[in-house]
Amino acid sequence: MSQNMAKKIFLFLLTATLISCGSSKSNIQTTKKPVGWKYSMPIQNGNSSKSAATTQIASKPLSSNEATKAYIDKYNGVAMGNMKAYGIPASIILAQGILESGAGLSDLATNANNHFGIKCHSDWTGDKVYKDDDSANECFRKYNQASESYKDHAMVLTGKKRYTNLFSLPKGDYKAWAKGLREAGYATDPKYPEKLISYIETYNLNQYDSKVLGSEPKNAESKVLAQDDFGADEANLYEIQKGDTFYSVSRKFNLTVDELKQKNNLTDNTLSIGQKLIVK
Repeated sequence: MSQNMAKKIFLFLLTATLISCGSSKSNIQTTKKPVGWKYSMPIQNGNSSKSAATTQIASKPLSSNEATKAYIDKYNGVAMGNMKAYGIPASIILAQGILESGAGLSDLATNANNHFGIKCHSDWTGDKVYKDDDSANECFRKYNQASESYKDHAMVLTGKKRYTNLFSLPKGDYKAWAKGLREAGYATDPKYPEKLISYIETYNLNQYDSKVLGSEPKNAESKVLAQDDFGADEANLYEIQKGDTFYSVSRKFNLTVDELKQKNNLTDNTLSIGQKLIVK
């Protein structure tokens, strides 16, 4: 074989080898996902998934502490208004709301606006939802908005005979109120008072009690309260005094006894001194 022929054969084999390597390299595939793949979404209607991924990252769930602070910021005004109107400490209202609703994030709060775990009972005629609690498939009240839940919470405490003793407690004594709620049967959890007190002291909720108590009128004998800065309809309320009955109060405000009871979601004939009734 001549030297030129050997050289041509060598070049041909070298070229064939390079072409073969290039071809096999192009067929290599990787299964490694790109950075951020957990947030990627399929392209829909020809639009990039980048904005959807960004939105998902930005909507990171709040921590428990952040959710609780946001809840307090949102509802402390309502709680103070209810304290002025009905005599229930704002700290207790907020602590119960946080505990019962998971700071507004529970299924009952998000789907039924029920922030206090109030069950239907026989006198409830509104909307209902059902969920497992102490027993399976229990009936709970459903509200159109959270403010209705706060008002109904006040109606339950002021209207049920078993809670009467609570209103003889000092409004600023949140520890006594927390224990009193458990003793009156509001919750079955034996640790209920401790949980309420923990929320109150961790988040300084009794500051809202102090704000309300510091703004109360000096004339403690005032029967009909005036409008305040917390948005409660106190001009429509009457505070029960010694000797008052449903009949005497209804006559005073040109109502029938049935109309007065209906306005206040009451079914029995028991009244307690200091109790507030809606009369207009």
